[in-house]
Amino acid sequence: MPYLDRAGTRIYYEITEGPEDLEGRAPLLLSHGYGASSDMWRPNIAALAATRPVITWDMRGHGRSDSPDDQEQYSHAACVADMAALLDAAGAERAVLGGLSLGGFLSLEFVLEHPERVDAVMLFDTGPGFRSDQARHEWNERAGQTASRLERDGIAALGASAAADYGHRSARGLALAARGMLAQQDGRVIGALASVKVPVLVLVGARDKAFLPAADYLTAKIPSTVKVVVPDAGHVSNADQPALFNQAVLEFLGGLS
Repeated sequence: MPYLDRAGTRIYYEITEGPEDLEGRAPLLLSHGYGASSDMWRPNIAALAATRPVITWDMRGHGRSDSPDDQEQYSHAACVADMAALLDAAGAERAVLGGLSLGGFLSLEFVLEHPERVDAVMLFDTGPGFRSDQARHEWNERAGQTASRLERDGIAALGASAAADYGHRSARGLALAARGMLAQQDGRVIGALASVKVPVLVLVGARDKAFLPAADYLTAKIPSTVKVVVPDAGHVSNADQPALFNQAVLEFLGGLS
């Protein structure tokens, strides 16, 4: 199993190579949502790897990656640094970023931090954060409640299939990730959306009621955006409707220079 050592914290990742005639094309770095792992992309990797290499990974505290004991190691900045290190390990100067929910938010943070390394961004069922301190506080209260349930009930707090489907090993790691990565610290990302200059795909499931307004907001604020609503899909749109999801992503990737 390939691991990237990040100051003693091992980050699990996989690279699925595309056809040989596409060698040298910028890879697609896919980042999963909170409480999931790289295994969430199983319905999509084969189709997407036909166009370019695909890098998937498990965030710290998730799946097969390590779960350090220090709360400070679970931050957006640490995750963005992990993403940059993954691209370095793959020998990729630039990439297309794709992420669902938390993974999409981290992809936005990455393009703000490292715009020179990003060709395009795909945001799946993703929110931009909060301008309102009150809304951010309410979100963080829910993240804290998720952490408390994990500490009390173990991985089962995420649902009966979470451990089996995503390979989680540490309820404590997931709880620390909820408090440090799922939680929102400020409004920096939502305030900087207009500065995103690369092409962006905003994709959302038609039944993902909580994130439909976020998709509209992202589309309105980011200059070069394509929006797709996937019918009969919820928050995990890539698994709810994999064929439609793959089609939308491939069409967007096909339009990149």
